[in-house]
Amino acid sequence: MSTESVRFRFIRTDAGAGVVYALLALTILVSPIAFIEPSPYEGMVFVLAVVAFAFGLTFERRIVSLLALLTMWVAGGFVSLLPAFSDGDAVRYYAISVYLMITTVVFACLFAENTMARLSTLAYAYIVAAAGVSLIATAAYFGVIPNSGAFLVNGRATGTFKDPNVFAPFLILPLLLLIERLIYRGFGLMRVAATLIILFGLFLSFSRGAWGHFVFSAAVMVGLLFVTDRRARFRSRLVFTTAAAAAGVVLLLAIALSISSVREMFEIRAEVLQSYDTGERTGRFSRQLDAVGVVLEEPNGLGPMQFGQRFGQDVHNVYLNAFVAYGWVGGIAYLSIVVLTLARGLAAIRRQSPWRVYLIAAYATFVGLTLEGLIVDTDHWRHFFLLVGLIWGVSAATANQQRSWRENAIGRSGVSMAPVGRRDMAAAPSVIERAGRSRA
Repeated sequence: MSTESVRFRFIRTDAGAGVVYALLALTILVSPIAFIEPSPYEGMVFVLAVVAFAFGLTFERRIVSLLALLTMWVAGGFVSLLPAFSDGDAVRYYAISVYLMITTVVFACLFAENTMARLSTLAYAYIVAAAGVSLIATAAYFGVIPNSGAFLVNGRATGTFKDPNVFAPFLILPLLLLIERLIYRGFGLMRVAATLIILFGLFLSFSRGAWGHFVFSAAVMVGLLFVTDRRARFRSRLVFTTAAAAAGVVLLLAIALSISSVREMFEIRAEVLQSYDTGERTGRFSRQLDAVGVVLEEPNGLGPMQFGQRFGQDVHNVYLNAFVAYGWVGGIAYLSIVVLTLARGLAAIRRQSPWRVYLIAAYATFVGLTLEGLIVDTDHWRHFFLLVGLIWGVSAATANQQRSWRENAIGRSGVSMAPVGRRDMAAAPSVIERAGRSRA
């Protein structure tokens, strides 16, 4: 048994890997179906976890600290829930929170091994899912499918989500994955078409936070790609592709705004601050000030969903809500998870690996998501937990790979057990990383 992992082997067949890949793809494909609870996604994650462990899924000890923080979050939330235990909605909310935290561990374990193949599976499935839900959202917006109103909220596209402000951020990761493909593989017809479809779905959500999230995350991704790949030819292609993509977005925006109904909604939504942001009694910023007072006065928090019942509006800040809904213990655990996820991901990106381009896209998406959390509650967004698990799992895989390269280098030398320096390690992964880029 490895010193880094604990493996549970109940069944072990060659077909097992294919089954896990298929279930992973199906889990991602159904993830946009979020207008019902529990959603098909929750059921598929459970099936995926059971089957993956049955076929020998590894629990990496490198994610023990994540598991400890998630347990701390659960414990803080339970103490906070006790005074509101008679509230069925609060109990249900807490139960969903616990389940989503468990999915984080499942994804971390999944992506810690067979990393490249599983990331590729996730990427293709996520792009298909995002393109599909974007097509539904666009068709509904223009009223070309039956019962179009079911896929709209206040004139904004939601696809198969309940809220446009959840639908739109769901599209960011597949967009970044597609942009990476445009950079590395060129402007193929299918890649360009999928990018435009998802971009249009993002635009028709009229979610200002998601628009900013996309722009910021894309900038972070391009910056990380530029820094981590020092080839002059690649950097030139990166700059050209980025400029071409930006021009394409401007052209798409111009075409969209030529439609009167789209232009009118855009003019309304484009205002930086609106009444529900700054209203003295009803604005979200006023509620955030109220939340600060609750945090200081209630160390155990109010419990899930209790702030909205008391003040008539949710906190609209995931960091404040973590303390309000889960108490100081849960709030500190949540902040720690976010900070450590950012730190782990960045450390892994600095190391060469076959899957670094995938990690960069996921990391850039997560960075934007942490900022969007300042203006909206993201603690029940399923792709938040997916991203956390993915980053921790891939970080563990990267650390294990580095250790393997180091051990192989020492084994070949046969003369020293001293640690291998960074310069000595630099050559080992270069060929593998190029192969990884070709699959991005």
